[in-house]
Amino acid sequence: MQVASESDLTSRCDIADAVKDFDDPGNVDDLDAPEGAEGIEDIEDTAVESEADGEVTQPPAAASGKPGTSRRVIMFGLAVVVVLSTLVSWLGFRAVQSHQDEVQRSRLLQAARQSALNLTTIDWHHADADVHRIMDGATAEFYEDFARRSQPFIDVIKKFQSTSVGTVTEAALETETGDAAQALVAVTVTTSNAGKAEQFPRSWRLRISVQTVDNQMKVSNVEFVP
Repeated sequence: MQVASESDLTSRCDIADAVKDFDDPGNVDDLDAPEGAEGIEDIEDTAVESEADGEVTQPPAAASGKPGTSRRVIMFGLAVVVVLSTLVSWLGFRAVQSHQDEVQRSRLLQAARQSALNLTTIDWHHADADVHRIMDGATAEFYEDFARRSQPFIDVIKKFQSTSVGTVTEAALETETGDAAQALVAVTVTTSNAGKAEQFPRSWRLRISVQTVDNQMKVSNVEFVP
């Protein structure tokens, strides 16, 4: 029979003690932790703290949308200003254009009124000047027609020593296109001849066509309207 040495006995006693400690639950906490375990716990703690810090410092969703909302408000305001400026400019242009059109219509109507007075107000004492005034305000067909008849007309007026005075009672534009217009003018004419009593006033209606020639209003045609 082989006898165990003293060193073998000592080794066996150490192993038995270790097994006993392992079986005892109270001694489990006394076991040394594996290397790196403490580092793992520190990493987990750091991750938790980082997540907590992220939740606190993250800006609210509503706050992140404010710059975009402000930009849209500014752009809308600028668009409104542009639209209003354009509208005011357009209204101003229309007002100026309307005023110019009104002035042009007034000039055309005034030319028709003056032409009616020139045609119906003639004195035999200065018949040549009166006829010359009519010619100065005439153009186109009316000028050519009146030029052919002007001298016979003067001769008749002087022969009968006729004097006529016209008064415009009504006048209005019938049509108007740019620099030309057609007006209807109502006149009352009183005529007197040498050796005869003054005649009763007679009412005439004239359709007078007016157009602009070299920035002057001239009569292009005259018609008697029943």
